[in-house]
Amino acid sequence: MRKLPTHAPASAPVSMPVIRLTVHGDGTMSATVDGEPLTPPSAEGVWRRGSFARIVDQVTADRMIPARVEVTEADGSTFTDIITATARKHTPAPAPPVPELAERPRLREVTGEGFVPGEDVAVCRIIRHTDATGTGAARALIDLARDHLDPGDDVVLIGRFSGTLVVRSLS
Repeated sequence: MRKLPTHAPASAPVSMPVIRLTVHGDGTMSATVDGEPLTPPSAEGVWRRGSFARIVDQVTADRMIPARVEVTEADGSTFTDIITATARKHTPAPAPPVPELAERPRLREVTGEGFVPGEDVAVCRIIRHTDATGTGAARALIDLARDHLDPGDDVVLIGRFSGTLVVRSLS
């Protein structure tokens, strides 16, 4: 048989920092945390009324822990507030992009003769240019996938100087 405890469990003490801000007549402030002075950054020299949020964020680790704030204005009026902790939302890291697989080239060769040696030869549906060889022959490699052509399409080789036309089917 199980015995019940005869005493109540001890509760853990609740503790939160107490921030006391005293606003002076010239707009500067003095700040203490749990009775200890909180000095401003050396670049600022003094705390000012506009430093309120910065002081609270510094003491509460950017609102990760709660704090009691007591403000005494220059005219003697006071107010007290409890700053509650804010839960941070963890957003998952975006998944790395999946690389797209490149389609393998499907090449077709188109040849023609009768061109002037070294002449620029247009490959029509003009997708690129090639040069005629020293003997006047022209050669173009067609990538059916990249150039968006089908095996049954025709290609025209045009000699830009000689005017020579060669029509070839890709089939």
